[in-house]
This record gives sequence, structure tokens and C-alpha cells, in this order.
Amino acid sequence: MDLFEYQARDMFAAHGVPVLDAVVATTPEEARAGAEAIGGGTVVVKAQVKTGGRGKAGGVKLAHSPEEAAAKAGEILGMDIKGHTVHRVMVAQGAKIAEEYYFSVLLDRANRTYLAMASKEGGMEIEQLAVERPDALAKIPVDAITGIDAAKAAEIVDAAGFADDVKAAVADVIVKLWGVFQAEDATLVEVNPLVKTEDGAIIALDGKVTLDGNAGFRHPDHAALEDVAAADPLEQAAKEKGLNYVKLDGEVGIIGNGAGLVMSTLDVVAYAGEEFGGVKPANFLDIGGGASAEVMANGLEIILGDVQVKSVFVNVFGGITACDAVANGILQAFKILEENGTPVTKPLVVRLDGNNAELGQEILDDFAKTLPAGAITREDTMDGAARAAAELAAGGQGQGA
Repeated sequence: MDLFEYQARDMFAAHGVPVLDAVVATTPEEARAGAEAIGGGTVVVKAQVKTGGRGKAGGVKLAHSPEEAAAKAGEILGMDIKGHTVHRVMVAQGAKIAEEYYFSVLLDRANRTYLAMASKEGGMEIEQLAVERPDALAKIPVDAITGIDAAKAAEIVDAAGFADDVKAAVADVIVKLWGVFQAEDATLVEVNPLVKTEDGAIIALDGKVTLDGNAGFRHPDHAALEDVAAADPLEQAAKEKGLNYVKLDGEVGIIGNGAGLVMSTLDVVAYAGEEFGGVKPANFLDIGGGASAEVMANGLEIILGDVQVKSVFVNVFGGITACDAVANGILQAFKILEENGTPVTKPLVVRLDGNNAELGQEILDDFAKTLPAGAITREDTMDGAARAAAELAAGGQGQGA
């Protein structure tokens, strides 16, 4: 989960990272009051969106009075920045900047460790710096066990070439930022810029934090940080049902058991869909190792709630959960959805393989005979099922679809 800048700032403050006073506003009047609350002097009004390039888009403006802060907030609120609508701004205390630096620590998946990156040239987009002047960006591996202590922080600032008069202060802030990364189970903590003010203070002027959703059980307070209003309603509904679902822009709903199998299913559907005008998968949905009637019903309900879906491909390899249990889960799911007033109205293509596959296939074949023609199509191969689902989606077929 990516945080808004103001959320990152609050998290930094909670862990002792030096930050400037700031308030969040959703209206120009709130921005005016916020500017007054933090001193009434020069402030920066910053759009709160989860994307970069805010400054270039006009989403960061300087204001020299509460009245001007209100006016600038009025200009920014409602803006569209790279497809993100600005619903709130952060009004932050102004700073007299002497120098700008860069620091981040992130999960380095390729090398199965953490990575710290630092530069004494901050403020610009780090991707641009990495390409144009890679020697100006120090990259230091961080051991997951020892983390960033004072010695490691000193190594980082030395590698980045910080001046002697700021090394100790920057290293101290780096240790505190590691504290945020570790304590909050983050996968990214970034400060750009980390600044030295004219009076010599080192301050985190802007922050970006990504939290590991898999660690959410350790952080019940993280739930309050989620931007529910901006979430896709289907993804939010799936999350509430405990489903691993991601909305995509396609026409074939996908249900599978196991992330690897589902990813492969997305590929074969996209490939098969090329024959039918570019039909694509509509979602990623992994029901995991269990295929109970409730899980299957919940999955079908979410997928059928997507108006773009024209057909559904259920692709299951029976392992711990046998195929007959999956087939019975599909049968019960039809009944549950019928009772809930949300009957299955789009054609299902089902491929079962693995443990008790033949029994599962027999159960489905018998059930299909009780349904209108085409409600359930069973295929023996993944490629065949993908083609059948894509063809159905392209034709817009299905009862009530």
C-alpha cells in the first residue's frame, strides 16, 4: 500500500525523523486555517496524489499568507495529475533550503536483500539521475539482520560523498528512516529531497512510503491509512471477502487456484483472445488451496459484478483440494448466488485437472444438464478452455449477459 505524502510525514514524525509542521486540507478555507495554525508565514501547498510529477503539473505552489494559501489550494483541488484527481492538499511550513539530498531504502527482490540509495544531489527525479549520472547515486546493500545502524549509515554517507560538516546529521536521519522501514514493515521509504536548511538542520522535506500488505496483521492501525474512496469498488469488495483479486481491463473473468496457475491462465486467455478481436482477461483471482462453495460463490459474485465480463474461465488443478470438491463448490455456488438474488447469468468454461479430475468432470457434466444450454462448458485442456472462453466473450453470448 502506497501512502500519501502527508501520511508518510506523520509516520516519519512518529519515529523521530525531523519534518516540518503541516496540515491537511480538503477545502480552500481549511488550507487558510491550516496556514494560520502553522505560523501564518510562507507555506507550500502540495497536491496529495499517489504519483510523481506534481510540481511539473502545477500541483505544488508557494504561498506567502493564509489568504494566498487558500487561493493556491483552490487552484490545486480538483486537478487531474496523471489520472489522479486531487481531493486534498498538504499545507506545509516553508523552509529556507541550502542543499538538497536524496535517500531511500527498499526491498531489492532481485538480490533478495534490502538496498539503500543515497545522493548528495536530490530534488530531481532519481530515475533521471540514475541514467544521466549513475556515479552520483550510491547503492549500498543492507543486511536484513543487522539493518542500518550507525556504522552502516556512516558507510552510506561516505559512499554518497556527503560533505564532512553534514555527514553525522545525515547519518542520524538515515538511521531513523531505517527505523520507519523496519518498524512499519515497509518495502520502500524514500525522501526526495532530504534537505539542509540555511541554519544547518537536516529535514525530510518530502516522503514516500510503501507498506507491505502481507504484514498487515501486525499493524491493525495501517487499515486507517488505506484510501478506500479511491479503491476500485470490485477490489474493495473482494478484499472484504478475503479474496486475492485484481481488476483488469478485459472481458474474460478468471478464477484459479494458485498464483502461478492464474498468471499462466491470464497469458493463455490473452493469446487465445487475439483470434477474437483482442479479447483479454478481466481480472486476476486466486482462490488459493481451498475451493469451498462459499469461496467459489464469493469469487463468482465479484467477477459477475464486473459489467465488462462476458464469460468466466474457472481453471483448477486439483491437489490438496480435489477436483470433485471444486466441482461441488461450483454447484453450491450457483445455488447460493441464486438464493442471494444474484444468479449466474454469464457462461462458465471450466477446466479441471489433477486429483479426482474425472469425478469432478462427471459432477459438472451432470449439473450442466440441469442448466440452460451453454451455461457451463467443460474443456479438458487449458488452451481449449481459454479459446472457448474468449470466443464466448467475443460473441457476447450467455444468458442475460
